[in-house]
Amino acid sequence: MVPRIVESTTPRVRTQRRSRGLTQAQLAKAVGVSRQTIVSLERGDYAPSVYLALRIGAELGTSVEELFGGTDQQTATRTGGAS
Repeated sequence: MVPRIVESTTPRVRTQRRSRGLTQAQLAKAVGVSRQTIVSLERGDYAPSVYLALRIGAELGTSVEELFGGTDQQTATRTGGAS
């Protein structure tokens, strides 16, 4: 089994897509990839390129950081902030 690459972002991408009323197929078409790519992304089996992440963020009306950034705990650790 392939380890989950972006497991913490899975609910964020799916939630944003659903809140926009988009199917996986519609999002895929809008950003120029296959539906299977969106499925893999939402399952955490695929980490998108920067370019694809930017297109997905634009289509979903949110930032790449919001969709694919680490958790608050990870961000605080990286920046030296308190948790």
